[in-house]
Formats: sequence, C-alpha cells, structure tokens
Amino acid sequence: MQICGRNAVWGGKRNHEVVVRTSEQPGQAINVDLCFVPEEHVAEEKLPAVSGSSGHLVVERLDPPGEEAHWPGQVFAEADLDYAEAMRQYAQATRDRLVRRHSERIPALQEATRWRKGWEERAERYHVREQRKQEDAAWKAAKITWRQTRQAYQARIRAKRKEQRAAYQLARQVWETIRRTRQATLQQRQQENQARHQSNREIQAGSAEQSQARSWIAILVTTDNCTRQCLGLPIFRTGSKVTSDEVVTALGAFLPEGLEFLISDQGTHFRSKALADLALEADFIHIPVYRHRPESNGIAERFVLTLKDWLSSKSWNDAQALRLLLLQFQPEYNDRPHQGLAIPGLSPNEFAERIWLM
Repeated sequence: MQICGRNAVWGGKRNHEVVVRTSEQPGQAINVDLCFVPEEHVAEEKLPAVSGSSGHLVVERLDPPGEEAHWPGQVFAEADLDYAEAMRQYAQATRDRLVRRHSERIPALQEATRWRKGWEERAERYHVREQRKQEDAAWKAAKITWRQTRQAYQARIRAKRKEQRAAYQLARQVWETIRRTRQATLQQRQQENQARHQSNREIQAGSAEQSQARSWIAILVTTDNCTRQCLGLPIFRTGSKVTSDEVVTALGAFLPEGLEFLISDQGTHFRSKALADLALEADFIHIPVYRHRPESNGIAERFVLTLKDWLSSKSWNDAQALRLLLLQFQPEYNDRPHQGLAIPGLSPNEFAERIWLM
C-alpha cells in the first residue's frame, strides 16, 4: 500500500513524496479486489477493462476487430523509399495540420462520439435549465407586479378607480397575455420533459439489452501484501449482480490466521455491513483506499492486470472451464519470480519461506 510521506514546497506548490510501504510479515495484510471477465472468451481476444465499484459494470469500449490504424509516420517503414522521399511524403501528409481551419475540420467531426454526444446533451440541458430559471423569475416578477397593481386599484375610492379604469384594464390585458403565455410554456415544458424521459428510457433499455447479451463472471482477487502470494480466486457466476454477502462469504475462507488489515477499494461490495461484521468477528481492520487512488491498492490492481494478460491467451465457454484455468494460474503465479518483492527474482512462495528466516 502506498502512503504519502513528508511534503515539500516548491514555488508555492505542495509536492507529495510518495512512500511505498508493505506489510512486514506474511498474513499481516491482504489486498482484495473484484475482477470481471466474460463468461465466454476466445484466445487472443482482448479482455476489456471492467469496473464494478459503482454497483454496475462499466465496460471499456473496444475498437471493432479488423480495423487497422493508419498514421503518416508509417511511410518510414517502407524499405523501398529513401530517406528524402519518405520525408517529402510525410511532409505532404502532415502539412495541412498547420493551415487547416476550423471550417475544414467540421466534416471529420460530423459523426460525434458517444462521449461527445453525451457532453453536448448535458450542455444543452444546462442551457435549457438556465433559460427556464430566467422565465420563472420573469413570471414571478410579473405576478407580483400585477398583484400590487390590483391591490392598489381596489384600495382607491370609487371616484379614483373610475379615473384609473382605462389604465387598470390595460394592465389587466397585459397580465392575461402573460398568464396565457405562461400556460403555453408549461405545456411545452411538459412535452419536452416527456420526450427526454422517453429517450432516456430507450437508451437505458438498449444498454440493458447490450449488457444481457454478454454474461460476466466476477473473480475475487486476494493477494498477500507482504509476499504477493495469491491466496485464492473464487468466482461468482452471478457476475455483475454479485452481492456483498457472496463476496464476504467467499473471502472468509481465505483470511490468513492473525490478519490485521484488509485493503480494498471503496466499491459497493466492500463498503457493506457484511464486511464490517466479518472484520469485527475476525478482528482485523478494513482499510478502504482513497477514491480515485487505485495505486493505494496497487498490489491487487497489478495482480488483475497479470491475471487478465494470462487469460487473454486462453479460451473458455463457461464458469467451470474458467475455474479450471484459475486453478492452473494460481500455482504458476505463486511459483513465478517477481520483480516487485523486497528480494527481486524470488517467487512469492520462495519469498514467503525465506522471510521467516530473516
């Protein structure tokens, strides 16, 4: 686990000196995380990055297979071109970036990305809200003005009211126009809101169908903070719907004797009463790392990358096939030399045996 040590101030800015500390003996602290992989996978197919800390899966968007990337610098890989010709072609391909105007870039941006569409929709919605606030403020001011005009007119004696009747009737006509305009505005708002809600429901329905089209399996990663040993890899067929009770029940089977600290992110599966009860029962302290600081749980995060890299070259078509692969991976991982240990070149198992002799 990484923590911040002393601070240094340079030019008015505060720089944090990051100090990396790990537990001093096996079983003192463990790092845990949830990893999500598809229920079916073909070898060499990229495994997308998946986050489930928010309670629902956020899946990395992968480029369609078969698409090749092209960039001007590829010209230098053509062996039959001499340096001068390659440079001329590169200059020809890139010179427009210095003189291209915004109007010339518009055609390339006609097909907006999903992120850009979402940003534009939020920006448009913000402007609509601001406009409605101004309309509401103008309506309230007009309403107050009319109420004051009516009360002032009614408070006058009959003779004075007769003198001011024409002005009062004119003010009343203006108010009636404002009131009718307000009613039309509210009806238009209602239609706009219904259309937006319907659009959101369609988007959510499409996302749900896309999510259901691909089933996921959750893997609970448990790693010893000192030795980097993988303690277990239980899987959950429930995937994205895995509950905190399931996670905590499986976690209880891998807790080292004498565990003092359990490090995790602040995902919904770990910030639960079930884990708090387990911590009280097993007498350890749960350490939820800071939000947006995955490096504080870097041992588990790096393990997930290693696991996915190993799985990317394997194929499976159900949970049982994946379970067999994980049973193969765990001993291989624990017997493989690591560079992140205090004694580089030792495997987690070797390091665990040797540390007791230090």
